[in-house]
Amino acid sequence: MTVFLDLIIFVSSILLIVGLRKLSHPKSANNGNVLAAIGVGLGVMLAIFYPLETENNNYLFIVLGIIIGGVIGLISAKKVPMTAMPEMVSLFNGFGGFSAALISLIWLINNNAIGGVSDMSVVLSNLFLGFVAFTGSMVAYGKLSGKLQDRHLQIPYATVVNIILLAVAIAMTIYFAYHGRLTTLELSMFTVLSVIYGITFVAPIGGADMPVVISLLNSLTGITAAISGIMTDNKLMLLGGVLVGSSGIILTMLMCTAMNRTLVGVLFGSFTSSGASSGASGSATEGTIKEISVSDLAVQLAYSDRVAIIPGYGMAVAQAQKITKDVENLLVNKGVELKYTIHPVAGRMPGHMNVLLAEADVSYDKLLDLEEANDFLADTDVAIIVGANDVVNPAAKEDPSSKIYGMPILDLAKTKNVIVLKRSMNPGYAGIENPLFFKPNTKMLFNDAKKSLEGILSELKEL
Repeated sequence: MTVFLDLIIFVSSILLIVGLRKLSHPKSANNGNVLAAIGVGLGVMLAIFYPLETENNNYLFIVLGIIIGGVIGLISAKKVPMTAMPEMVSLFNGFGGFSAALISLIWLINNNAIGGVSDMSVVLSNLFLGFVAFTGSMVAYGKLSGKLQDRHLQIPYATVVNIILLAVAIAMTIYFAYHGRLTTLELSMFTVLSVIYGITFVAPIGGADMPVVISLLNSLTGITAAISGIMTDNKLMLLGGVLVGSSGIILTMLMCTAMNRTLVGVLFGSFTSSGASSGASGSATEGTIKEISVSDLAVQLAYSDRVAIIPGYGMAVAQAQKITKDVENLLVNKGVELKYTIHPVAGRMPGHMNVLLAEADVSYDKLLDLEEANDFLADTDVAIIVGANDVVNPAAKEDPSSKIYGMPILDLAKTKNVIVLKRSMNPGYAGIENPLFFKPNTKMLFNDAKKSLEGILSELKEL
């Protein structure tokens, strides 16, 4: 039996690694997802049968948990719209951290909260990180879904509070590990501290920075899964946790670079909140808005050599990715060179726009990252902004008083014509106005993005 179980671990590990590798390209992503899911499924079965060597096995509870969780996951996955995908990811990620925290609590309960220095330090660290990932993800879910507003989460001196709470948590971990035991009261205090820090850690973070914190919380969940694998002697959980934790950290660093943040700033919650004072949001924007009609835009596109499409969260809200692909096909058939310029933090989570466009079968070769995108935009006839806002805001380069100042953006200063598809003049997720809308080379097309693109497609067919 042991040899058979080890063989399952080996097969599951291979499937998980190969599956994750295939996720790096849209063409292989679907197969990769299936392979990884099979690997994880085998891992779950492994976790069920491993306790056969012991006398007390609660298989009824295990089976009930699998059925309930499987049904909830299946229904949620089928019903969730693309616009709600970021908060769903955050929600599921939070429960992963919660599971790791519960594993630590059960270990402490089974061992009467007594253990060696190494054991206690690992378990308490896992308990802390697990609850931080859980409550932090719940706050992120509330922010992304609109259920929590920044005015509900105002914490005076948030950075100082976070530093103090983190220092206290580290000190308590060292103290309890050194003494090798906790009382029920001490364990309760440590748990409450972990829960509170998760809330205060994410609460000050403004909307424009949310992709970064989601990536960081995801990496924390991966780390807790790896530690839980060590605690339970589950090699597959250890492997999966290491893969998720390490890739999450790498992605977080890339997100920080894209947002011009530092990882230290992220860890201590020194993001600028979207609830910042107006003085931190940049000076007031003044100018004249110029509008363009659907027919005029269609003519302009048809006679262009190079066209760029800049997707943002508004594309997800309007579910306009497939009609955008139709517009692309028509323009390419007319001899137009078309590319999609993607900002690393466009949308509400890392890779949100890439997933959205992959759903519409947009070729991966047509997606340009930030550096390539800016080179392309510098010599583009028409750039169409579909629901993006903060990632194209020139205040990040021009206005030192803006709270996004210093953030790398998709630079449209040299683009000949910029067309913004937008419902209204409301600011983006960061809560600040965009001077781009008043630039001489910018025109607005006010309407739902999908309806605007449908009109453009109809006009292009007539040309």
